[in-house]
Amino acid sequence: MTDATAAPTLRGAAVGRGIGIGLMYGLFRPRVLGAWRVPAGGPVILAVNHAHNIDGPMLMGTAPRPVHFLIKKEAFVGPLDPFLRGIGQLKVDRTTVDRTAITQALGVLGNGGALGIFPEGTRGEGDFASLRAGLAYFAVRGGAPIVPVAVLGSTERRGRLIPALPPLRSRVDVVFGDAFQAGDGSGRRTRKALDEATLRIQGALTAHLEHARRLTGRSAKT
Repeated sequence: MTDATAAPTLRGAAVGRGIGIGLMYGLFRPRVLGAWRVPAGGPVILAVNHAHNIDGPMLMGTAPRPVHFLIKKEAFVGPLDPFLRGIGQLKVDRTTVDRTAITQALGVLGNGGALGIFPEGTRGEGDFASLRAGLAYFAVRGGAPIVPVAVLGSTERRGRLIPALPPLRSRVDVVFGDAFQAGDGSGRRTRKALDEATLRIQGALTAHLEHARRLTGRSAKT
């Protein structure tokens, strides 16, 4: 029997990265900026804005390392369930304290892996305006630096063939920011410490998004 709380394997995430590279570069024209800012090894959290369903796959296909994403359980339906698990992704129930997902995510970091998180919790404006405390918890508990990531251009226009996707061969910008520590260095994991860490994270992510928009010439709506 396999342990349901065991962290997914790097091998699975590596397969997912290969699929992501093929799909994202085959369907679109990603422009990747600052990928060298992602630490080459050791635990890291990639905090991504979330405005479109392709943002996760886009990061998987453009990040310099395989990524294990925390994904809402509603996505794990039918054949997608074994597929997503097979490529190292983590199912999370956002309506409760999902201890299995928490244990698996901390396991990814404990194994020196890259954990992908949408800090806003769900797809929205993609502007980091509303952050959940989960990101701060994983960063402080897992001792992992956070790399902010801005995916821009995925909501600029709708495709003619597939309206749910950006136009085929359109440019999507993926901008990686400087890694930073969310904690204050004390190692405290109290509610106050996590609230303070969340504010620090929100400030850093918002600043990165503004920088990424200036760098790429993208407006606040893309």
